[in-house]
Amino acid sequence: MASSLLLVVLFLPLVVALILLGIRSERVGVHRWVSLATALVTFVLSVPLYWFVDHGRSDFQLLTSARWIPSLDAGFRIGLDGMSLLLVLLTTFTMPIAIGASIGVVTKREKEYYVMMLLLETAMIGVFVALDMFLFYVFWELILIPMYFIIGIWGGQDRIYAAVKFFLYTVVGSLLMLVAIVWLGWYAQTMTGHFTTDFVKLRELAPHIPLDVQRWLFAAFALSFAIKVPIFPLHTWLPDAHVQAPTAGSVILAGILLKLGTYGLIRFNLDFFPQSAIEYAPVLAVLAVIGIIYGALVAMVQPDMKKLVAYSSVSHLGFVVLGIASMTHEGIQGAVIQMVNHGLSTGMLFLCVGVLYERRHTRDIAEYGGVASVMPRFAVLFALAMLASVGLPGLNGFVGEFLTLIGGFRSPYLNTWAYSVVAASGVIFAAVYLLWMFQRVMYGKLANPANESLPDVSRQELWTLVPIVVFLVWIGVYPRPFLQASAASSRATVEKVLYYSVPQKVAHDHRQRIPVTTISERP
Repeated sequence: MASSLLLVVLFLPLVVALILLGIRSERVGVHRWVSLATALVTFVLSVPLYWFVDHGRSDFQLLTSARWIPSLDAGFRIGLDGMSLLLVLLTTFTMPIAIGASIGVVTKREKEYYVMMLLLETAMIGVFVALDMFLFYVFWELILIPMYFIIGIWGGQDRIYAAVKFFLYTVVGSLLMLVAIVWLGWYAQTMTGHFTTDFVKLRELAPHIPLDVQRWLFAAFALSFAIKVPIFPLHTWLPDAHVQAPTAGSVILAGILLKLGTYGLIRFNLDFFPQSAIEYAPVLAVLAVIGIIYGALVAMVQPDMKKLVAYSSVSHLGFVVLGIASMTHEGIQGAVIQMVNHGLSTGMLFLCVGVLYERRHTRDIAEYGGVASVMPRFAVLFALAMLASVGLPGLNGFVGEFLTLIGGFRSPYLNTWAYSVVAASGVIFAAVYLLWMFQRVMYGKLANPANESLPDVSRQELWTLVPIVVFLVWIGVYPRPFLQASAASSRATVEKVLYYSVPQKVAHDHRQRIPVTTISERP
């Protein structure tokens, strides 16, 4: 039953998208409401998955497996563990909010727009649940199609440039990952006599690959994921894509798409190539810290609110990468929860910018001032999103940043606490540029006459913003249900890196911090 439920969550948006293609475009309103209802039902159906997954186990559960291409041992294999569970729930929670924010805003080619949104939802869920490398690659590439059209058709003035740049960046990295996947299948054939793309089988074989080859495979996967995150200096597509995308497109980009890269770094780079992960950990940490500082400094000088929030993503995701590079239990746990936190808080910031843009059709900070006096309810919601992104204790952003900094500080692989110390300054910079933007937009004199009659948030806008506020406070005050879900998976990843990569002396020194007794069954 639980496995069937996961199948329904995965394919329901796709089935409805195909049905919508057959509904005439003249039926105004049908597509938007059917799409919204589908996204809501998908979220409701995904919630029980939290209880169906045993959080004390680190293996994959709710498995479904069917042969697809027998000669390559490529199959339809899907399943969940605690880590992927959280990201699936984030996806199903974000999609109805993004679709709800599009109603009344997207007015051209509505049928195609909502079909693309539902197709995108299936592709994103597919990446998080795929347990076959071939299937993973299909879903990974499928994401490009709807996102390309969402930016290129319903985006801003320079939408074509932004869409093409996004597409080219991602495709280049994906091709290298495809080469690495094929090599892994070939290596499995040399070791077992059978070519396979089974994730579970390859995960057991990959750590035994010769180190000189393992380094190249690690780099191929890491480059693909680094572009998607994006990690400095591969971030240049992100501000263009965010600025040109419609509001819902920016919410999906920030809320979910960027997490595909960080999820891939944990799931593939650390799990498949632990020895190379040790060698490359300082490189990832350096790039993460540079991204934190660089993204924050560039955000400070942005006159456009949307571009400021876009560069804040570069900075905030640097904390996630630092947690991954630390390869400690605290760091991985912090990285996973920070993926969820960033999706919520930054997604809400983009929604708030969209609220202002729909009223004034400008995102220029200089055009605003004193907005809180005419939009008091909106000012409260905007303030909560801003403070969550700053990392204020009591809101969700603090939990993830705190854990990633602790992970970087305690990591036996980074060999210095300097990474965490420098990264912590990013929290201060975040407060500077976000508080500066909020003060310029919401307070001061209401000097611009165009702002004097701005209506406060509508009921529709409240329905898209208030649910996010619930989780901003919930995770900030009581993060245990979310941390508990991914604890076993995170610890298993850390223990595997330790087992395969750390000399016995280091393992002994850190035995109390990262127990290794639970992996005695490994070869």
